[in-house]
Amino acid sequence: MSIQQLSPKICSEIIAKLTEVQCIDVREPYEYELGNIGFVNIPMSETLQICERFDAVKPTIILCRSGKRAEAVANLLATEFHFSSIIIVEGGITAWKEALDNTIQLD
Repeated sequence: MSIQQLSPKICSEIIAKLTEVQCIDVREPYEYELGNIGFVNIPMSETLQICERFDAVKPTIILCRSGKRAEAVANLLATEFHFSSIIIVEGGITAWKEALDNTIQLD
């Protein structure tokens, strides 16, 4: 089991390099609709769907607004559902916007 917190830039590089990476945005649908980067939207309250829809062995990148919800979901996926390689986008979509794409709408 591995959970890492990596910068948006490094996460973006991983997404560009790996074909098997799974990308999940755990914000609420209304937040996702305001602005997103194309991750699959599964709200934190529906974490069990992640277990049903995604492969626990493949690298999984998790994103939320600031990183707190992503951290909670990552811990649950790692401890209860044995996801083996989880990456949290450090600072969430807020940091992603600041570092990589200031056109993302968050409010």
